[in-house]
Parts: sequence; structure tokens; C-alpha cells
Amino acid sequence: MKKRVLIADDEKNMRWVLGQSLEAEGYEVVEACDGKEALSSVAEMLPDIMILDHKMPAPDGMEVLRRLRAKGYTFPVIMLTAHGNVQTAVEAMKAGSSEYLTKPFDLDELKISIEKALKMSELAAEVSRLREELDKDYDIEGIVAQDPATLSVLETVRKVAPTVATTIIYGESGTGKELVARALHRLSDRADKPFISVSAGALPETLLESELFGYEKGAFTGAMTAKPGRFEMANGGTLFLDEIGDISPAVQVKLLRVLQERTFERLGGTRSIEVDVRVVAATNQDLQQLIADGSFREDLFYRLSVVPVSLPPLRQRKSDVPLLVAHFLEKFNVKDKTITPEAMQLLVDYQWPGNIRELENTIERIAILAQGESIGVEDLPAEVRVGVRTCDLGARCFVLPQAGLDLEEVELDLVKQALDRAGGAAPKAAKLLGLTTKTLEARMEKYGL
Repeated sequence: MKKRVLIADDEKNMRWVLGQSLEAEGYEVVEACDGKEALSSVAEMLPDIMILDHKMPAPDGMEVLRRLRAKGYTFPVIMLTAHGNVQTAVEAMKAGSSEYLTKPFDLDELKISIEKALKMSELAAEVSRLREELDKDYDIEGIVAQDPATLSVLETVRKVAPTVATTIIYGESGTGKELVARALHRLSDRADKPFISVSAGALPETLLESELFGYEKGAFTGAMTAKPGRFEMANGGTLFLDEIGDISPAVQVKLLRVLQERTFERLGGTRSIEVDVRVVAATNQDLQQLIADGSFREDLFYRLSVVPVSLPPLRQRKSDVPLLVAHFLEKFNVKDKTITPEAMQLLVDYQWPGNIRELENTIERIAILAQGESIGVEDLPAEVRVGVRTCDLGARCFVLPQAGLDLEEVELDLVKQALDRAGGAAPKAAKLLGLTTKTLEARMEKYGL
């Protein structure tokens, strides 16, 4: 893919000479005649490097550079001037210039400077990425699992990651769909390129469309400048579309076109933009049911479902709970504490309706509040202690009927199980149920226990 160069200079002849020379070297060139146009062009094209004249009208090159760095743009900038001196050079470097050249300069010297700046930029991006990875646990090895079903999913991830196949990840909320998406990216040839995430369900239709595809200046009220979308930002890398089942029919049409043709237009624009993006989608809904209901396009479904991956909920991978507990204890810096067998059993037995996210939040809360050297039943949240879930404390599993439920039968069964697990000790059983000893004794008297 061609590297994009933005030439910002108020001298038309200078722009023409530089543009012709760089296009002959295989660069894609865009020109700007003043500071205002330069800033606008940056938003429109996201250049890989910028050649910026120091003396320009409205605003000058130094001010343009300061504004770009203030907005977080990190691409290299080579400053040009016909009025070079040491003080100006130092000022430019402090403002974030990669290099400083004085006119007249040799074109070969400029080309070498561009190549060097681009290589340094790529190296800096790689170092930044590696540092970031050291602080994150979404590497494939960071997805903690020993459950056979989960390991099978991870094996699929390893196989499909090096390909360009579009992948859709199914799973309940909190099962780690984004972790799997990031693993797909990390293990691919695109690992050094951007990973961009969008939660489709969190945005209204109009905002989602502008976020995905960007917009041109004046496309709607308030669009004061052009803005690139997430597809452009993810160019060369991976775009993760979470909650894909929530997108509107209109956005589905545009998304289908991008997947088919790899091109799109910004809102309010007419220019086709070509992108090379791998799309990974995720949903906690049944897309085939949505197709039957008429709310999801069947052709888009098949485009997304080249490789489907289904993540089991945590309640179906109970053997992973102790591993995850140890993982999160270490993450929250309480790896020196032990957890009692009774507490661990309750954590394993609990159904975790919020899945791994709920477990992580629970362990973080315990890490903050637990006082002793070990983590016991009393340190667990009440909902875990009493087993508020479809299944009770372990001996029986209550399936809620369509109508009618004998609450006394449920209560009696829970009390019996708690007493059995506590070896008949009412105070210990009361803790398991989240009750006071006096309240439990009243229940025992009620049921003749």
C-alpha cells in the first residue's frame, strides 16, 4: 500500500516539484497551500508523513505542528524553511518535528529524510505496541482455560488467525468475545497494524454510520471538519464490530458493500475510499432468528459467518473457575492469599450470569475488602454465598416452571443443604446463606429441623 505524503507549502512551484518527485518514488501525494488547508487535509487523509513549510499564512507551519501534536497525531513531520537558524530548528524539534531542512535543499536529501522518518515512525509504533502488550492479558495464552470446549475454541482461533477470513464470535455478555477478537488480531499478519473496536449496540444509527464510515465537512449540522471513520482507522488491520445484531438495516447495507467491495464513501462524500480491513464481529443474539424475524440481512450473515466461533458461558466450563480465580487474584495483586476449599466450591457452584466479567469483578471486590490471610466464605458476595441462580447450592437443581413455585420447598432444601455443608453447625450454615444465626434458627424451627 502506498505511503501517503501531505505537502503543505504556500509556494505553488515548490509543491509541484516535490509532488512530481515523490509520486515518481511511489508515494501518494496530497497538497495544501496554507495552514488551514493543511489541518483540514490531515483530518481527511490521515497522512503517513507531512512535509510542512515553516512560513505559511493562516496559521504558520510551527502553529500547525503544535496543533497536530496537541490533537494526538504522531505521524512524522519534516519542517522546511528558507529562514533557518539554530533557534528556529530547536523550536521545531521541541514542537514535535522529526527533521528540519533549510531551503534550498537537495531532493535526494529530502527523500532520504522521508525514508528515515517513516522507518523511525514504524519502529516507534512497534515498540509502543509491544509495551502495551506487556500490560495486557489478551494474548491467546492469556485466555485462561482448561475446559475441553474452550480449548477447542482456542484451537480454532489459532487456525483461523493467519487467514483473512471474516469471523463472527457468538457468546453471552461477559464471555470474553473481545479477548478472542484481539487474539485473532495478535496471531495474524496484521498484528503490527491497528485493532479498532466499535460497540454497535451502544450507538444510535446515525452516529454509528458516521463512526464507521466517517463524514465530510458540512455533511450535517455541526460537521465543521471532515473526520475519518473506523474503517479508515483500521486500514491494514482489524475492525471488531461488537453487538452486530443491533445494527439497523441501513447500516447493514453499507456494511455488506464494504465486505464485498472493500470500498465505501464517507457521509456527505462522493469519493470512493478503498480499505484493506479484516472484520471480526460478535453478538450475544441468535442471528438466524433475527433473519427469520426480518431484522437482519441473510446475505450479510453469510458474509460475516465465514468462520463462526461460539464461546461457552462460564457455567458450562466450571473446571476453568479455579484457574480464573487464581488468574484474577494475581492480576489484582493478592496472589499471596489462599482461598478456602469451601469458598472455592461456592465460586465453582455459582452460575455466574455475568460470566467471566462478573467473576473478575467479584475477585476485584474480594481483593479490596478481604482482611485475613485467606479468603473464606464470609468474604464472598451474598449472591455467591446463597447461590442465587437457576441451580441451588448443589444437591438439586430447581427449574423455574411457567407458573407456580413452592417457595417453602426451595427454602427448606437450601437450609438443609447449608446445614449439611456446614456439618450441622448453624452459625456456619447461616454464613453460607447470608443470614444471621438467629434468623436461620427460626427457619430450622419452622421446618422442624
